[in-house]
Amino acid sequence: MQPQSPASRRQFLRHSAAMTALVGSGAAPVALNLAALGTAAAQSAPAGGEYRALVCLFLFGGNDSFNMVLPLERSNWRAYTLTRTQTPDPIALMPPYTEPVLTAPVGSPARLGGILPIIPNNVRSGPYALHPLLRSTQGLFSTEGRLAVLSNIGPLIMPTTKAQYAQASHPKPARLFSHNDQQNTWQALGPEGTTRGWAGLMGDLLASQNARPVFTAISASGNAVWLAGDTIKQYQVSAGGAVPLGVNTAGQLYGSADVGAALHRLVTTPTSIHPFDADIAAVARRSIDAELVLRTALRPPSDPAFGTPPATGGYNPSNDPKLRYDNPLTGVAAPNGLAQQFQVVARMIDAGQRGLTGVSRQVFFVSLGGFDTHDFQNRNQADLMARIDHALKYFDDALGNLAVRNQVTTFTASDFGRTFTSNGDGTDHGWGSHHFVMGGAVRGGGLFGSFPRLSVKNANNNNFDGSPDQIGNGSLLPTSSVDQLGFTLGRWMGLSEGQLLDIFPNLANFNAGRRNLGFMNA
Repeated sequence: MQPQSPASRRQFLRHSAAMTALVGSGAAPVALNLAALGTAAAQSAPAGGEYRALVCLFLFGGNDSFNMVLPLERSNWRAYTLTRTQTPDPIALMPPYTEPVLTAPVGSPARLGGILPIIPNNVRSGPYALHPLLRSTQGLFSTEGRLAVLSNIGPLIMPTTKAQYAQASHPKPARLFSHNDQQNTWQALGPEGTTRGWAGLMGDLLASQNARPVFTAISASGNAVWLAGDTIKQYQVSAGGAVPLGVNTAGQLYGSADVGAALHRLVTTPTSIHPFDADIAAVARRSIDAELVLRTALRPPSDPAFGTPPATGGYNPSNDPKLRYDNPLTGVAAPNGLAQQFQVVARMIDAGQRGLTGVSRQVFFVSLGGFDTHDFQNRNQADLMARIDHALKYFDDALGNLAVRNQVTTFTASDFGRTFTSNGDGTDHGWGSHHFVMGGAVRGGGLFGSFPRLSVKNANNNNFDGSPDQIGNGSLLPTSSVDQLGFTLGRWMGLSEGQLLDIFPNLANFNAGRRNLGFMNA
């Protein structure tokens, strides 16, 4: 069982006493959930609270971060090129300043050209580099100073050495290398079946700062366990905004407002005394009420802060040049669904910081799939990196238009990293990986955590003896944990150390002085 924070226990007891008095102890469990759904009208945000938001960009499938952030130090670069220059389809990227070979196969390292150098401003080691298609990201790191690299992060129960990893008795995360379980562990600190995410638990503690807690945890990418708390329920939006329940934005169904109103009465009125019937009706009413708020609170996507006003006709995000990226496989501009997710997040942030949705603290979830690159990695990852690069730049620009860069922090996450070795034209499931964190409050231009020492297989071709950081097939053994990442972000969001120790119980196994990874300015 996961520990429950003192604030969550107090909130639970308040709801329990109130609802038991109203409906009796037999209906209390369902009534407690209804009370959590209905707290929007009962709370008010404190005056003068600065707006802050946290945004998770989840890369589903397991991103090969070996080809996203690369070391240029001589021994590490040598190990990289020796290991990844395999036949018949090398996945080793080209050295910096290598000119692209435009006649080479699409997506191949030769066609992409050289990797992009970066020099971190806080470490003596290096230099390092980024994937050739992360040019805007390179600018956010080196020039704009609003992006940092988080090195070799992954789920850990406690700090683990290579020797300890080999011991069956040493605690390790459950079901390593499994997609579903590691996606869940990144988001909820436990394998599939763990139902409360660490952003949702943060939301439980931050909800008292929001007049409308329904807008505390927002997903633009379907259901995300990362946003699930004890009392906070995630609110899902589409790329276009709020999802109306059966009616259009004018409240009409089949062109009739009367039919729309009748539908709303049907779905929000329990048809029996059964508590589950009441629960379903309450959820429907919550969705309708939230959509009504967003209908007026959100500026249109065509507003110049978020998009491009159409010259004629209606707005279509697929045709908006701000939301299109240069597809490296086709050579033409194409719609970027990830940028469209970031667009609705930017619109929600705009409404929040202007006081129109009654929030001062929010957490958001967006995602991009396709990272399970067992095959055709050169082609597939090139396209994915181009999408990420464009989407991060778009979001940073939108936040700049809103003058809220200092109040929003975005970070990447993924199932796991991948193997250092290739299986022929791709990679297999790994563990630790490198990630990005972006925002005006980030110590941009820095590299945080311990960058791994890379090696090659030993003479028996079965282990990476020359590296303390690489296990089977060269996968990375994490040196920083998801818990430390969450702790650092949670402190920036305003939570206390005690509250975060409740959310991240594994932190008790880490040195207190190293719980904060130091990548945030405040």
